[in-house]
Amino acid sequence: MSSQPTTIFPMITLPKRIPVLPERAPQTNIPQTRWEREGIKQLAADFVRNNSARLTPPLVLDELKTFSDELVAQAKINPVYSNYVAIILNNEIWRDHLATVPYERRLLLLPKCLRVEDRCPAPFDEFGLLCKQCGLCSIQDLQEEAEKLGYAVLVAEGSALVMALIQTGKIDAIVGVSCISVLERAFPYMEAAAIPGIAIPLLQDDCKDTSVDIEWVWDMIHMTAEDKTRRMDLDALRSEVQTWFSAAALEELMGPSDGSETDRISREWLTRAGKRWRPFLTVCVWKALQEDPEAEIPASLKRLAIAVECFHKASLIHDDIEDDDAERYGEAALHVSFGVPVALNCGDLLVGEGYRLIAESGAEPQVTSRLLKIASVGHRNLCLGQGAELCWLRDPKPVSALEVIQIFRQKTAPAFDVALQMGAVLAGADDELLAVLAKYSDALGIAYQIRDDLEDIAPADTRPALPLAIAYERAKGETKAAIARVWRREQTASPLLIAELAEERCKELLESYKEEAVRSLPSLENASLKGLLRRVVGKIFQVEIRGWCSEFEAGNAANRQAVTEAAG
Repeated sequence: MSSQPTTIFPMITLPKRIPVLPERAPQTNIPQTRWEREGIKQLAADFVRNNSARLTPPLVLDELKTFSDELVAQAKINPVYSNYVAIILNNEIWRDHLATVPYERRLLLLPKCLRVEDRCPAPFDEFGLLCKQCGLCSIQDLQEEAEKLGYAVLVAEGSALVMALIQTGKIDAIVGVSCISVLERAFPYMEAAAIPGIAIPLLQDDCKDTSVDIEWVWDMIHMTAEDKTRRMDLDALRSEVQTWFSAAALEELMGPSDGSETDRISREWLTRAGKRWRPFLTVCVWKALQEDPEAEIPASLKRLAIAVECFHKASLIHDDIEDDDAERYGEAALHVSFGVPVALNCGDLLVGEGYRLIAESGAEPQVTSRLLKIASVGHRNLCLGQGAELCWLRDPKPVSALEVIQIFRQKTAPAFDVALQMGAVLAGADDELLAVLAKYSDALGIAYQIRDDLEDIAPADTRPALPLAIAYERAKGETKAAIARVWRREQTASPLLIAELAEERCKELLESYKEEAVRSLPSLENASLKGLLRRVVGKIFQVEIRGWCSEFEAGNAANRQAVTEAAG
């Protein structure tokens, strides 16, 4: 147990080692894919929010099972997962309570079956396993991180030990990893003591060489009430950002139009559909760095958010021309509607509008100078990335996956970086924080582009795409020669062939860069910003809930509306 003082929500570093585990049969009563697990967690969170008056902890086991059965029935979750749903539901009920407990008053309980039994050199004492830091399994990383935070950590199991620890009066909350059967046996002891507890079920239940969702454990052990953005309604904030792009709002924030056709076309393009992720990120970071996350959004921040979208919309106009894409947002691209010269000029005008909005944002002169430099550096990097793609088009040939990722790094990541740094600088961030945001943006932008490539796994324009690069690297013989012809634009790609060769690897890389975005946050001391950036990853790469009842989701939406109206 660490005796070192800790700060709230300090360093996060996901495990550096991949556990050396043999193939094991998974538990049939636990979802084995992350999207299923995340989907059930999301449903449980909605259920708790919508039924908070009925769900005051601690719940006795019969109560918990009643509510979990209700959720299973409403959401049409596979009944085989009913015990798992009960655990997730109990986690959600206790979540806010656990967050208020200081790290040094928490216990992390890990099972010894996470070790590689046949190769583990660790001995046991009366309290459990004494890890020898051999790196063969995930125990070392989890124990090191938790103890660094201030947790007490035990690698053992058994309800008697849990009860004995609770009775010492030194433990006020528990994060426990175990198989479902052990979690069920320990539940009555924790319920009787009214101890907040978060449980993470193992992915196998045969008591040997098991594994666990490491990222889930990491999230739970770092949970803290100091993260003031935990309850920030990001969906509502994103909806508010969308309202700034109506014609009336733009006129108020940008100033009246000069009446020219060029200005009209450019502003109309700015109002067109879009996810608005980048201006949303600008606002999120600013909010996270405020002492009061509910502080009113100043006009200066709104202008910066619009500037960020101006740059993005300009890049789309130019991209569509350079890539000869005829559609954008399901409608004719701007150059198709008005011709290439007009579209180019409108794109240039939007770039100029972006810089004007920064200069006239109302920020202090020194801050404005920093903002302009951030925008110009991002603009330059984006052009270099797009330039690499355009130069490839002059002499198309196979490129490596690493080369494609480098294009993503220059072409997509800068837009996220500019968006995040704009909000941070307006909030008074220093260079050290901006450096962290740059690393985060790098990984986030690459993940974002990989996700786009997976949605269009065999692009017709054969631009340097990651699935095509991986497929070429993995193919052999005539298949490799055929994919080379695709690269040279001599024939079109077969989506089925590309998917067979590259889809799984692309998904692995997507998860890897999402995790790298999280791992880039080790030196952030601001719990709210750290918590928010972790949530943003989940928001942008939102889990699709498949196989559950659409009527239940509609009911949730209706209930949220009713609650909002009742609250006035």
